[in-house]
Amino acid sequence: MHKFVARKLGFALVLISCLAWSAPAQSPAESKAEVEQHIQHVTSGLIGGVILKGDEHATHTLTDRMKELNVPGVSIAVLHNGKIEWARGFGVRSLGGPPVNPETLFQAGSISKPLAAMACLRLVQEGKLSLDADVNTYLTSWKFPSDPVAAGKPITLRELLTHTAGTTVHGFPGYASTEPVPTLVQVLNGEKPANTPAIRSEAAPMARWNYSGGGYTIMQLALIDVTHEPFPKLLHDSVLAPIGMNHSTYEQPLPQSLRENAATPYHGDGKPVEGGAHTYPEMAAAGLWTTPTDLALYAIEVEQSLAGKANHVLSADMTRQMLTPGMGHWGLGLEIGGSDADPYFSHGGANEGFRNNFAAYEKNGEGAFVMTNGDNGGQIADEVMRSVAAEYHWPDFQPTVRTAIQVDPKTLAQYEGTYALFKGFDLVVTLENGQLMTQATGQGKFPVYAETETKFFPLVVPAEIEFIRDDQGKVASLILHQGGHDMKAPRK
Repeated sequence: MHKFVARKLGFALVLISCLAWSAPAQSPAESKAEVEQHIQHVTSGLIGGVILKGDEHATHTLTDRMKELNVPGVSIAVLHNGKIEWARGFGVRSLGGPPVNPETLFQAGSISKPLAAMACLRLVQEGKLSLDADVNTYLTSWKFPSDPVAAGKPITLRELLTHTAGTTVHGFPGYASTEPVPTLVQVLNGEKPANTPAIRSEAAPMARWNYSGGGYTIMQLALIDVTHEPFPKLLHDSVLAPIGMNHSTYEQPLPQSLRENAATPYHGDGKPVEGGAHTYPEMAAAGLWTTPTDLALYAIEVEQSLAGKANHVLSADMTRQMLTPGMGHWGLGLEIGGSDADPYFSHGGANEGFRNNFAAYEKNGEGAFVMTNGDNGGQIADEVMRSVAAEYHWPDFQPTVRTAIQVDPKTLAQYEGTYALFKGFDLVVTLENGQLMTQATGQGKFPVYAETETKFFPLVVPAEIEFIRDDQGKVASLILHQGGHDMKAPRK
């Protein structure tokens, strides 16, 4: 689930300017001047996911958005006509520190998953794994326990990769530098010093789509048990090196030799994450350090493999399986969007102090990759994606134009309260100077606008909040409609 972040915050980064370092354009299709014009248009044309009717051209500069959202550094790479047209860093790796450049490393968060899935599929291709066998067939150092809720059905790698195995634990917070780091088995069992619950079944396999970083952690152990190799080495040898991702690693924590050009993570209030980047033993789910340029090379490999032109990791057939959408519009490790005639694959990522996003088209060689070192950077990544889409005439990623109506302040006041989306994560609704405001746990406050008397929408992301009354007419809950999912939150 994408986290809501505030459009405006009352803080500013100290003495930060959008210093830009760039890699030479690799596409010969356009002149240097034309590429620079593309960059200028992209970085001055950021736009939200939702805009109010009559304000269709409400664009912002990257520099302004970084200051408003307390994001010190941003790195962007753009694919055009199948090649990396430009890659550029903006801002700084840390406040008062050196500028971001195209080789600056960021934690990828959940963008770790599609590359880990690719390693799994390579082993399937080699006959060492089956997508449809009981995953316990391959687990030797730990077994996934049976649970009545699974209705006696074993879970498979195919289900784990597509988030349909019914497993728990959405994501992982990682471990601060001062905290002990659990083993993978301790994470799976929810045993101290693990800071997340045990990874178990919460639904029968294939009963529904449910995003689960826990499922990828099971897959990680299966790959380790089958290959008898450390996960970072396995991923380096089977995926990263063959693709040429020379500025990427799954090593956790990041080796000292690579830290000089690594970004420092920051909270949404502009303060650095205490002790620096967190450590993620859940490497398949969240452990990748990389750059937008390396992610662009990954996308090129996927596109070329699908066409049968460069199969350094997967065959054309296996790549096609990977990109075939199923439940929830997910393939094997990737979300699939766009039209049937012109689909794209994408994934976002969020670790403590890092927010990232990418999307690339399967057939036409277009794509964009954005990495940031701030908890509010997800909004910037999405806005950059829409700006790139506009500049390069993509058929998707256009903002939604919506019409707002006026609602009686007395009605708005009835919606004030705290709503429990899930354990430890609330949405607080307040009325301030006639404007309804919402704030999620650990995030900024932002306004929502009325579409009807009961349905409201934010401008930061395509979503809706619908207030529900009980039989007595009192507001008892709300439903968050976002990304094709409906999450009910009772009022506390």
